Amino acid sequence: MTTVTDLDDLPPLALSLGDPAGVGPELIAAAWAQREAADLPPFFVAGGADVLRVAAAQRGLAVRVVELFHPAEAHQHFGFALPVLAGADGAYSPGKPDRAGADLALASLTEAMQLVQRGEAAALVTAPIAKALLAEVGFDFPGQTEFVAAACSYVPGDAVMMLAGPQLRTVPLTVHVALRDVPGLITAALIERKARIVAMALTRDFGIANPRIAVAALNPHAGEQGRMGDEDSRIVAPAVAALAAEGIAITGPHSADGLFTAHARGSYDVALCMYHDQALIPLKTLDFDAGVNVTLGLPIVRTSPDHGTAFGIAGTGTASAGAMIAAIKMAGECAMRRYGA
Repeated sequence: MTTVTDLDDLPPLALSLGDPAGVGPELIAAAWAQREAADLPPFFVAGGADVLRVAAAQRGLAVRVVELFHPAEAHQHFGFALPVLAGADGAYSPGKPDRAGADLALASLTEAMQLVQRGEAAALVTAPIAKALLAEVGFDFPGQTEFVAAACSYVPGDAVMMLAGPQLRTVPLTVHVALRDVPGLITAALIERKARIVAMALTRDFGIANPRIAVAALNPHAGEQGRMGDEDSRIVAPAVAALAAEGIAITGPHSADGLFTAHARGSYDVALCMYHDQALIPLKTLDFDAGVNVTLGLPIVRTSPDHGTAFGIAGTGTASAGAMIAAIKMAGECAMRRYGA
């Protein structure tokens, strides 16, 4: 990997189109339109040139789209046009997802991922997809995080999802599982494995020399000495102690009802949470329009806006581009640390 000292020296970022019936295309166009004000690094989109042209126009944006034949061309065009790789394309039908759109979304994601792996793009930014439709066209993964992990030949457990915003970072230990199944999935080994990945990634990709990790309790009031469950004293506390003995700056289990207050947030860099909603509710409450989904622990940098396809408002011009802009910006910053190392 070539060492670089400036964002303009990085290979461009690769963006996947997402489902063309969702808000992804218009938000990509809106992000490009705000590239100078947001100080965004150069990026290109893997396919969907016609979709992007129509999406931008429907949103009322004067966005010129230029088709490329190689990612390296993105730098010379980015200042005056949205660079898009020539190739897969389709119709723009906001709010009306179909199999053809799912095919385009998967083709874009696959190409963007391959270009990052080959070093022709510095990082991957994924726009939102519709998982159910993608499953119909051969996408055999719970989500894009698992797809990216598999493409890197990593098992799913080695790819850690972190939600990051201006005010908070959270990591869910368990993700898309029923709440009733969570207690049986929480083990000391799981806590220790993910905490180590998080600590390493915060240092490597976010420049935090000694990251502070706060571990949320599974039960109310951390179980109150076993009166509301013994998992926190039996599983969580010993895992935290073992990690602290390794030199990781980690504390817990902390009662989740107080962990996300303004006062408490200043005491840690990331909160390790037990389940999906425990991590996502505070993040989306505090940073909904600037929340980023970051995949930690992989050999590539991958980010995504922390929201879905929003089919219900696609094409109306009301969706905020804040999270897309934040995802692009964060991908560039993390890639800069990787390439500049």
